[in-house]
Amino acid sequence: MSTSATRAAGNDAGNEAGNDAGNDQGQGSVREAVAGSPIRRRWAGRLARPACAVLSGVLLYLSFPPRPLWWLAPLALALLGWCLYGRRARAGFGLGVLHGLGFLLPLLVWTGEGVGPVPWLALVTLESLLIGLTTLGIALVSRLPGWPLWGAAVWIAGEALRARAPFGGFPWGKLAFGQPDGVFLPLAALGGTPLLSFAVALCGFGLYEVLRVGADTRRATAALLAATAVAAPLAGALAARPLVSDAAEDGTVVAAVIQGNVPRAGFDFNAQRRQVLDNHANRTIQLAQDIKLGKVAKPDFVVWPENSSDIDPYAEPDAYAVIDNAVKTIGVPVAIGSVLAPETGPLRNTMILWDPVKGPVETYDKRKIQPFGERIPMRSFVRLFSSDVDRVRRDFGPGKEPGVFDMAGSGVGMVTCYEAAFDDAVRSTVQAGAQVIAVPSNNATFGRTEMTYQQLAMDRVRAVEHSRTVLVPVTSGVSAVIRPDGKIVQQTKMFTADALVAEIPLRSTQTPATRFGPLAEYLVLAVALAGLGWSFARRFARSGRSS
Repeated sequence: MSTSATRAAGNDAGNEAGNDAGNDQGQGSVREAVAGSPIRRRWAGRLARPACAVLSGVLLYLSFPPRPLWWLAPLALALLGWCLYGRRARAGFGLGVLHGLGFLLPLLVWTGEGVGPVPWLALVTLESLLIGLTTLGIALVSRLPGWPLWGAAVWIAGEALRARAPFGGFPWGKLAFGQPDGVFLPLAALGGTPLLSFAVALCGFGLYEVLRVGADTRRATAALLAATAVAAPLAGALAARPLVSDAAEDGTVVAAVIQGNVPRAGFDFNAQRRQVLDNHANRTIQLAQDIKLGKVAKPDFVVWPENSSDIDPYAEPDAYAVIDNAVKTIGVPVAIGSVLAPETGPLRNTMILWDPVKGPVETYDKRKIQPFGERIPMRSFVRLFSSDVDRVRRDFGPGKEPGVFDMAGSGVGMVTCYEAAFDDAVRSTVQAGAQVIAVPSNNATFGRTEMTYQQLAMDRVRAVEHSRTVLVPVTSGVSAVIRPDGKIVQQTKMFTADALVAEIPLRSTQTPATRFGPLAEYLVLAVALAGLGWSFARRFARSGRSS
């Protein structure tokens, strides 16, 4: 409730008390009304925005897969816009933290799977504080003309920050990753995930602005700007629709992904590492038998998941023999997910290209290493809060170069699991010549949580962003084949051994998002800086006049 409204309520209550002062019989009830009603109203006014900030976060969470409720995201941002409009910076920060908690507590609950709530709560708190910094900026620009534009740009600045810091960033929860089924999706091919997120935020803030000024005929310009904020993202998505295609530019190939399953879920999934390897080898051999029986077409190449062989085949002859036998039996190149353990230095999360004749011929080392999962920053300090850090006894080290395997004449780009969340990791792989993207993953650590569906949504957005088929082999599910238009044509069930075989298009055309890289993000960041600069200039001008 505004200050003027509060004063008005107090005056009305005072008048009522004065008029009834002579009535002894009603004096007690009048005093109760005078004392109680403003207090209740005051507390209701104070709690309304914090409660709605939390609610906006919950609505945003509900917009994410596995629920196909993408349209809730603009509504969530509209509600957040009401919370932030005209607020001071400090209030904007606090409301943003509450929004972040409402959004990220349920979204990231899987990060505590098997290790308890401490890592989950720590991550959510840190990310919510960063969202608070973002909404602080949105509150500052909310007083500017056409504020939905400036506010949406500041939101993207916040996403850019969270994707880069701290510890290399954590892009999970980008607005774009909740939109694989949304009408804005074609914008990913035009400007990548930053432009897609920007469209959702602009539409959401524009919706609130339409409601705020739409009924006021004296503010025609403001109403027009608000309507434009809603219409422009929709028009842009419609204009970008021709960029979305699943046509075969370089012919087609038959690809297979293997899901071997694991003995058990959780952090102990690889306690029986040989069993995990055997599961994937046996499922590949079974696929070869199905091919002989004419049940499925013979693939041109096969992709195994990340961690499908946590036994280093270069160091363990037995593991080498198991893999080599499976590859020879299927008779085509296979990409194997393994962990390499050199005598010195960090471990390597590696994809190995295994030829049925030559054996292992090429490798790709994962470049984006997950903090507190594959490496432990500040190990001694973090151990004070959770002994689970010692599950990672030896840190993994990052690779340096993108990996594109020549598999039966097709350029298959490797984007290992966590890397799919990072714009530059996927983009650089396509720029290096990938005609198909493979995202070998291991989600067994996180059981049957929503994590695998959230990552699958990322993969669908990446398919449209770069106009490439995306193959998703996962140890325990959900594995999938995604066409370049973002549609899933095949997928497995969770914790079920399976193989997917599909004819897929090869594409080499680069979308604007691929070709121009982070340009769209930089342009939006420039808009955010301009808005913040204008806001500070207005504040200084007002303070100068008042002095």
